[in-house]
Amino acid sequence: MRRCLVLYGIPSNGQKKKEAMLSDKVAQMMDWAGRRAVIRMNGEKFRRFVRAPPRNYSMVVMFTALQPHRQCGVCRQADEEYQILANSWRYSSAFTNRIFFATVDFDEGSDVFQMLNMNSAPSFIHFPSKGKSKLADTYELQVRGFAAEQIARWIADRTDVHIRVIRPPNYAGPLMLGFLLAVVGGLVYLRRDNLEFLYNKNAWGFGALCIVLIMTSGQMWNHIRGPPYAHKNPSTGQVSYIHSSSQAQFVAETHIVLLFNAAVTLGMVLLHEAATSDMDIGKRKIMCVAGISLVVLFFSWLLSIFRAKYHGYPYSFLMS
Repeated sequence: MRRCLVLYGIPSNGQKKKEAMLSDKVAQMMDWAGRRAVIRMNGEKFRRFVRAPPRNYSMVVMFTALQPHRQCGVCRQADEEYQILANSWRYSSAFTNRIFFATVDFDEGSDVFQMLNMNSAPSFIHFPSKGKSKLADTYELQVRGFAAEQIARWIADRTDVHIRVIRPPNYAGPLMLGFLLAVVGGLVYLRRDNLEFLYNKNAWGFGALCIVLIMTSGQMWNHIRGPPYAHKNPSTGQVSYIHSSSQAQFVAETHIVLLFNAAVTLGMVLLHEAATSDMDIGKRKIMCVAGISLVVLFFSWLLSIFRAKYHGYPYSFLMS
């Protein structure tokens, strides 16, 4: 009669080797993270610590091109936000080995870019601890922007790790506000015997118009989302200042829209002055022609931008 001896709970040599390898990888990652919140990786490190099993930790990797000759201003801006996010996690009381932050520069890991079929930078990809990356594990930079708070929300959705972003103190805003208040207070004090300028309708109207132009151009959206100034395709070198999606925009795009709106407004003001002023008829005709030209030209450009972003919009004016 044969007896079969079954052993439970005793790991095989292969299992022991796997656990030892995992322990070494985690220890190495913790050591690197202790030195720098964002771990710099080349192709070899990426394949070993991100792609190759075993791995029980998640990885958020920023693919970038920070070398000066790449002229990627967006990469530098995104890297600053990424460093803030990684340091917020590294020095928080909730820091564990559940997630690590890393970066792969194109000049140090071009083979990684080829492996992942990537042709643009910067990009953020989450590599989960189990399974393969899904479509949602690629951060929508053009839609969300690269603000640290936005990336933190995306990480929370993908990993359930909540990171409270802590920014270094920035005193530029309060200092500028204090300087502005001091200037205004000084002007009021110097002209304390004649405060009629405070009742100048043109000055208040100009100030209100500037605020309206700034807000309608999308500056508040930029402040909240932190989009890149523009986008440069690393393959072709072509720079895009207008975002192709109606759900996102570049900072340069808001500046362009602001200038176009200001030009249309100036044209309307000139038309109003031409119709109501007491100047001679020749000057009024010149103002009228200039006003019509500004309104027609810049409104046409605004409409063309609208058509480029809202695909399928059927109407155009002068320009398609």
